[in-house]
Amino acid sequence: QVQLAESGGGVVQAGASLRLSCAGSGRTFRNADMAWFRQAPGKGREFVAAMAWYSETTYYADSVKGRFTISRDNAKNTVYLQMNSLKPEDTAIYYCVAARSIVSLYEGSWGQGTQVTVFS
Repeated sequence: QVQLAESGGGVVQAGASLRLSCAGSGRTFRNADMAWFRQAPGKGREFVAAMAWYSETTYYADSVKGRFTISRDNAKNTVYLQMNSLKPEDTAIYYCVAARSIVSLYEGSWGQGTQVTVFS
Protein backbone atom coordinates (compact mmCIF):
# COMPACT_ATOMS: atom_id res chain seq x y z
CA GLN A 1 0.00 0.00 0.00
CA VAL A 2 1.30 3.44 -0.92
CA GLN A 3 0.78 6.28 1.55
CA LEU A 4 0.22 9.67 -0.08
CA ALA A 5 0.21 13.22 1.29
CA GLU A 6 -0.77 16.22 -0.83
CA SER A 7 0.33 19.80 -0.22
CA GLY A 8 0.49 23.14 -2.01
CA GLY A 9 -3.15 24.10 -2.13
CA GLY A 10 -4.31 27.61 -1.32
CA VAL A 11 -6.48 30.60 -2.19
CA VAL A 12 -5.46 32.49 -5.32
CA GLN A 13 -6.88 34.96 -7.79
CA ALA A 14 -7.88 33.89 -11.28
CA GLY A 15 -4.89 33.80 -13.61
CA ALA A 16 -2.44 32.82 -10.88
CA SER A 17 -0.42 29.60 -10.62
CA LEU A 18 -0.05 26.92 -7.98
CA ARG A 19 2.05 23.79 -7.76
CA LEU A 20 0.63 20.85 -5.89
CA SER A 21 2.92 18.17 -4.49
CA CYS A 22 2.15 14.60 -3.53
CA ALA A 23 4.73 12.82 -1.41
CA GLY A 24 4.55 9.05 -1.46
CA SER A 25 6.00 6.39 0.77
CA GLY A 26 6.68 2.78 -0.01
CA ARG A 27 8.81 0.98 -2.54
CA THR A 28 5.87 0.47 -4.89
CA PHE A 29 5.53 4.23 -5.44
CA ARG A 30 8.19 4.16 -8.14
CA ASN A 31 6.29 1.55 -10.13
CA ALA A 32 2.91 3.18 -9.74
CA ASP A 33 0.96 5.06 -12.33
CA MET A 34 0.12 8.42 -10.78
CA ALA A 35 -2.86 10.69 -11.22
CA TRP A 36 -4.62 13.76 -9.92
CA PHE A 37 -8.38 13.98 -9.45
CA ARG A 38 -10.47 16.81 -8.08
CA GLN A 39 -13.86 17.24 -6.48
CA ALA A 40 -15.73 20.51 -6.55
CA PRO A 41 -18.49 21.30 -4.02
CA GLY A 42 -21.62 19.31 -4.82
CA LYS A 43 -19.97 17.38 -7.66
CA GLY A 44 -18.37 13.98 -8.14
CA ARG A 45 -14.67 13.28 -8.43
CA GLU A 46 -13.25 14.35 -11.78
CA PHE A 47 -10.10 13.09 -13.52
CA VAL A 48 -7.50 15.84 -14.01
CA ALA A 49 -4.20 14.31 -15.14
CA ALA A 50 -2.19 11.09 -15.06
CA MET A 51 1.28 9.81 -15.81
CA ALA A 52 2.31 6.24 -16.57
CA TRP A 53 5.37 5.22 -14.54
CA TYR A 54 7.18 3.26 -17.28
CA SER A 55 6.63 5.34 -20.41
CA GLU A 56 5.96 8.61 -18.59
CA THR A 57 3.11 9.14 -21.02
CA THR A 58 0.80 11.86 -19.74
CA TYR A 59 -2.95 12.26 -19.98
CA TYR A 60 -5.07 15.33 -19.29
CA ALA A 61 -8.71 16.25 -19.02
CA ASP A 62 -9.76 18.60 -21.79
CA SER A 63 -10.65 21.25 -19.21
CA VAL A 64 -7.02 21.55 -18.03
CA LYS A 65 -5.06 20.68 -21.17
CA GLY A 66 -2.49 23.37 -21.93
CA ARG A 67 -2.75 24.85 -18.42
CA PHE A 68 -1.80 21.98 -16.08
CA THR A 69 1.31 19.79 -16.16
CA ILE A 70 1.86 16.55 -14.25
CA SER A 71 5.40 15.45 -13.47
CA ARG A 72 7.21 13.16 -11.05
CA ASP A 73 10.53 12.89 -9.27
CA ASN A 74 11.13 9.26 -8.35
CA ALA A 75 14.23 10.15 -6.34
CA LYS A 76 11.99 12.20 -4.05
CA ASN A 77 8.96 9.88 -4.29
CA THR A 78 6.95 12.92 -5.31
CA VAL A 79 4.50 13.76 -8.07
CA TYR A 80 3.59 17.32 -8.95
CA LEU A 81 0.75 19.17 -10.61
CA GLN A 82 1.74 22.56 -11.97
CA MET A 83 -1.40 24.62 -12.46
CA ASN A 84 -1.22 27.81 -14.52
CA SER A 85 -3.86 30.30 -15.62
CA LEU A 86 -6.18 29.14 -12.87
CA LYS A 87 -9.90 29.76 -13.24
CA PRO A 88 -12.69 29.90 -10.63
CA GLU A 89 -14.01 26.60 -12.02
CA ASP A 90 -10.74 24.95 -10.95
CA THR A 91 -11.84 25.40 -7.33
CA ALA A 92 -11.94 21.94 -5.76
CA ILE A 93 -10.23 19.52 -3.43
CA TYR A 94 -7.38 17.92 -5.35
CA TYR A 95 -6.47 14.29 -4.69
CA CYS A 96 -3.36 12.36 -5.60
CA VAL A 97 -3.71 8.71 -6.64
CA ALA A 98 -1.21 5.89 -7.03
CA ALA A 99 -2.38 2.83 -8.95
CA ARG A 100 -1.12 -0.34 -10.61
CA SER A 101 -2.45 0.91 -13.93
CA ILE A 102 -3.92 3.96 -15.59
CA VAL A 103 -7.08 1.95 -16.23
CA SER A 104 -7.59 1.13 -12.55
CA LEU A 105 -7.07 4.52 -10.89
CA TYR A 106 -10.20 4.29 -8.75
CA GLU A 107 -8.84 1.08 -7.16
CA GLY A 108 -5.54 2.75 -6.24
CA SER A 109 -4.33 4.49 -3.10
CA TRP A 110 -5.74 7.98 -2.51
CA GLY A 111 -4.39 10.86 -0.49
CA GLN A 112 -6.46 13.04 1.84
CA GLY A 113 -6.62 15.94 -0.61
CA THR A 114 -5.61 19.59 -0.66
CA GLN A 115 -8.00 22.50 -1.17
CA VAL A 116 -7.57 24.88 -4.10
CA THR A 117 -9.77 27.98 -4.20
CA VAL A 118 -9.67 30.40 -7.14
CA PHE A 119 -11.58 33.68 -6.91
CA SER A 120 -12.33 36.09 -9.72
